[in-house]
Amino acid sequence: MPSAAAPFPLRARALPTLGLGVSTEYGASAADGALDPLALRALHHSADFLEVGVELAKGLDPTARAWAARGWPTTYHFLDLNFDEPEDLDEAWLAGLRALCATLRPAWLCGDAGLWHFGARDRGHMLLLPPILLPEAVAPMAAGIRALRAATGLEVLPENPPGAAFVGPMHLLEFFGQVAEAADTGLLIDCAHLLMFQQARGLDIFDGFEHLPLDRVVELHIAGGRPVDHEGLRTLEDDHGLEVQPGTWALAERIAAQAPNLKAVIIECERNPVEAVLPLFAECRARLGPHLPRPEVPLAAR
Repeated sequence: MPSAAAPFPLRARALPTLGLGVSTEYGASAADGALDPLALRALHHSADFLEVGVELAKGLDPTARAWAARGWPTTYHFLDLNFDEPEDLDEAWLAGLRALCATLRPAWLCGDAGLWHFGARDRGHMLLLPPILLPEAVAPMAAGIRALRAATGLEVLPENPPGAAFVGPMHLLEFFGQVAEAADTGLLIDCAHLLMFQQARGLDIFDGFEHLPLDRVVELHIAGGRPVDHEGLRTLEDDHGLEVQPGTWALAERIAAQAPNLKAVIIECERNPVEAVLPLFAECRARLGPHLPRPEVPLAAR
């Protein structure tokens, strides 16, 4: 296992290949008509791993704990951390994070790299705004990523957040490409979020790809999105529904085909019953084909 001081390409080779997974967060599976990740894996062999969205003040729900108790693979997706605020990495928060990681044993940490809170961190805030796309915003975010990696010994993958509007002149992929280089880290690219950015800026869906360091892409997210027209302002709502936009699939297909260190793909669909989401998993396997990361041991054999 390479040390934390080793360069990312060397560390990337040591990361486990997780395959095709599903995401959840506290209480998501308890809602009427929501996804049961345990059944998705145990009965339908359609979830290699679980990405657990965690707000530390809430902790882990029974579904996440049951998954972890079976020893099944996980990743930890934070819902309460602003990378560019050093005070967010206080010892109490880090101690809580380490305790949950001892239960989940995640392959890595990840999360939307924007503003999860404005002002002091508070329980249940669930605010998420994209970063200001300025060169001056790169270094503070990269410093937070490096600090969290050093404090936990786990890889930390920043994710491009959603948004109906974005402030700053940089392209989103240029910004996160620079963050990844400055932090010497991998990336989580949410294809639905990226499509939101491209449409908000009136760009082609593949605009800015020259800035994306594809060898640093470790994880992809695919999710449904609903077009919304509010008094003439057309946006794409990140609803995690069953209708994945063609542009989202196209982005996922292109990145998967060109990302040599891709280890994981997530279908975000936690608000829908198992039977309704199974076609999404089948379509993802068909579309990504040989580029879909596959664990060494097939799920049905585990």
